[in-house]
Amino acid sequence: MNPLPIMIRIPAKADYLDIVRAALFAIASKAGFSYEAIEDMKVAVTEACTNAIRHAYEEGYDGLVELSFLCEEDELNITVKDDGRGNVVRAAQGTAPSVLHQSPIADVAVGGLGIFLMEALMDEVHVRSENGTEVVLIKRMSRNEEMV
Repeated sequence: MNPLPIMIRIPAKADYLDIVRAALFAIASKAGFSYEAIEDMKVAVTEACTNAIRHAYEEGYDGLVELSFLCEEDELNITVKDDGRGNVVRAAQGTAPSVLHQSPIADVAVGGLGIFLMEALMDEVHVRSENGTEVVLIKRMSRNEEMV
């Protein structure tokens, strides 16, 4: 039996990020991920959504962010997609790691860690920019994880 994705569409507004995080927690918990892994995924997904909210749509345009969660064996694939025109790929790339290591954390803006942060927290990150932007985040379950 092929697993079916769980889909969520939210308005491209920061007010809706709590819904995304709650859904991710429920889905990842049901799949058997540890609390620590779920917290890492929540940060990475929030970053991807924040990039879409900030950079995909022009001021005054009410866009959507679509998320897809697909559980396959020992991994969770999360896709964050927008159909905006903003430069989300450049925004997602954020600040270079060498600059981040030399900066006080207080100087790093929320949403400014981009791909660097996502790659540090997830096992795989793929960004495509055609007809909007799509960020695919993959987290594999470790065999030694304690389930939530």
